[in-house]
Amino acid sequence: MNIMTQVFNLAIHAGENGDVPIGAVIVRDGKIIARGENMVQRRQNPTLHAEIVAINRACKKLGVKFLDDCDIYVSLEPCAMCATAISFARIRNIYFAATDEKGGGITSNARIFDNDRHLWHPNIIQMPEYADKSAELLREFFAKRRKKE
Repeated sequence: MNIMTQVFNLAIHAGENGDVPIGAVIVRDGKIIARGENMVQRRQNPTLHAEIVAINRACKKLGVKFLDDCDIYVSLEPCAMCATAISFARIRNIYFAATDEKGGGITSNARIFDNDRHLWHPNIIQMPEYADKSAELLREFFAKRRKKE
């Protein structure tokens, strides 16, 4: 199964559980080593974004604090908190589907890697071929949420 298909399956699952539909997968040597989905609402914890969940799981599985030989794939541009966590984990590459004009921390809003003094600068790869799928999941999620309110 394609990595981004797994990312979107995680995002869908998060949305079904009342969380913003975002998924993340960490890959090492071409193999998935950790998965994460938003759990903010489910666990009532504002730090449990998909990227943070995946990073925690990857570090635990590998028994390391640095993931410098790993890549992360995310359905939406990471926020400033997640981009900083990715940097602190020393993840090599960030692949993301859609930009996040309001909350993005890489190319859209905070742009945390624009600062030359940042500790670790991963390669940033936007995957526009998946942007529509990500945007569609988010639109559907928020439309359903508005209907309930």
